[in-house]
Amino acid sequence: MGLFSFIRTELIDIIEWNQTSESDLMAWRFPRHDNEIKNGAKLIVREGQMAVFVNMGKLCDIFGPGMYTLKTENLPLLSTLMGWKYGFDSPFKCEVYFISTRRFLDLKWGTANPIIMRDREFGMVRLRAYGSFAIQVSDGAKFLREVLATDPQLQTYEIAGQLRNIIVTRFSDAVASSGIPVLDLAANLDELSKVGRERITNDLGEMGISVPIFLVENVSLPENVERALDKRTSMGIIGDMNQYMRFQAAESMEKAAENPGQGAAGIGVGLGAGMAMAQQFVGVMAQPGAAAPAAPGAPPPLPQTAQWFAGIGGQSAGPLDAAALQAQVSAGNVTRETLVWRQGMAAWTKAADVPELAPLFGSAPPPLPPH
Repeated sequence: MGLFSFIRTELIDIIEWNQTSESDLMAWRFPRHDNEIKNGAKLIVREGQMAVFVNMGKLCDIFGPGMYTLKTENLPLLSTLMGWKYGFDSPFKCEVYFISTRRFLDLKWGTANPIIMRDREFGMVRLRAYGSFAIQVSDGAKFLREVLATDPQLQTYEIAGQLRNIIVTRFSDAVASSGIPVLDLAANLDELSKVGRERITNDLGEMGISVPIFLVENVSLPENVERALDKRTSMGIIGDMNQYMRFQAAESMEKAAENPGQGAAGIGVGLGAGMAMAQQFVGVMAQPGAAAPAAPGAPPPLPQTAQWFAGIGGQSAGPLDAAALQAQVSAGNVTRETLVWRQGMAAWTKAADVPELAPLFGSAPPPLPPH
């Protein structure tokens, strides 16, 4: 090799970016003194990269993965700007930006303030959510114009805050308009992730960035609401109150057996009181037509009308309320001598001997004295 051939070889630049996979660097400007590049320089663009040439502040040519010898043929835009019609021999000035096109994974997002939405069952509720996402440069020209500009390098943390703001805003809209009930949100995280990704794609696309992965990992309610839901769930799990009371009584006996120092009398009293309360509660709940306890501030239940039975024509007729019994008296079917009965009476009794029925017969004269 001659001297001049050796010198020409030494003058050829090699322009490349040895990017490490662990780096969060999204873009990097090739450091070149006075931005001067020799004629015939070698450009090496690795997989997961693109190289963008900028001349006098204007974006020119973009190169994908491969090795290139910089000539007029593969720098068409730059050649037009520089007026190179028949090739060039001298060094030229140009900035070269390398942009990473790999995915930047496991970026986090979350709602700094609760999302307020209207639920069909609970009304207005406040939600919080968080998750992760990944970004990838999809359009090098847009990314350089809208994000990178003249920055010599750009790391993910520098734009992560703005990306999170966009994500939270669009996700809030997605949740509010999804129509998914609050209690079903946890079972629809995949659907929420899909809707959220669609909402933020347009905004980030204007920056030359795509979102290949967007995940909603959790949606939570305020603590007091979650406690109320836990109580509601507990009542649903209890199911048959009678069986639950028996289970409680059995547990009490087991605990008593584990504490023999309590004494048999104390155990018996506690267990007996618990069983009595359980039986009373279950008995009331099991009665046909038993009304639920009145809510605070509600009026008391209407008084129940006594139901009577009367012995008419050798058969029991009834139940009869006061109006029906009065009709039977007026028809002559029930007299003072008719036997009547209602709940709470020990036996059938003549109507004349029941003080409650005296008004039905009116006042009658006393019997005539014997002659």
